[in-house]
Amino acid sequence: MSIQTQALDTPTESIPSYLVYETLNGRPLYRKGYKDVLAKRKTASEIMGCSDLQAIIVSALFAYLYNQTNRKVYWVVTNEPGLHLKLGDNLANDIAFYEKEKVTIRGKFFDVAPKVVVEVDIKVDPEAYPGKEQEYIYEKTEAMLAFGTERVIWITTKTRKVLVATPNEPWLTFNWDATVPVMDGLTLNVLALLTDEGIL
Repeated sequence: MSIQTQALDTPTESIPSYLVYETLNGRPLYRKGYKDVLAKRKTASEIMGCSDLQAIIVSALFAYLYNQTNRKVYWVVTNEPGLHLKLGDNLANDIAFYEKEKVTIRGKFFDVAPKVVVEVDIKVDPEAYPGKEQEYIYEKTEAMLAFGTERVIWITTKTRKVLVATPNEPWLTFNWDATVPVMDGLTLNVLALLTDEGIL
């Protein structure tokens, strides 16, 4: 029996596919609040979006990174672009940098590794990782790095931390006031950016 089935006492087959946020290592991961939809306490549209804080932070990050990036070389994409790793593994990203020369636009999920990914908070239901949401961050990060992503950056709003993961190097965790590398000389200071934007 899968972790999800044990935690939910609901057969996986009875959960609509639109409530699946990602599939990771062959396991469906459901959107936060999906149980409320199943119990008819909320509609699906009510759980699809993120919080105002998450939305504003992702927007500010995207605007900054987009304007600082060589857009002749890279696509900087947002709006939860789908990433197909392999059969049974499909992820969503908050912000991803793709090398244009490696991307063939086909109207489907991306199927090549983004060079860099930036994630803000966790959007899957925590019951998939009971009491250990950090394991989701690690598992998803490891999957993207193994696929060929060169750097994964996680920004958490509750703890105000930044995790920077690079293959074959120690993963590093910083406070929001640290300046961290993104790529090609581009750096990011979350606290400074959000302060400049009037978010903090």
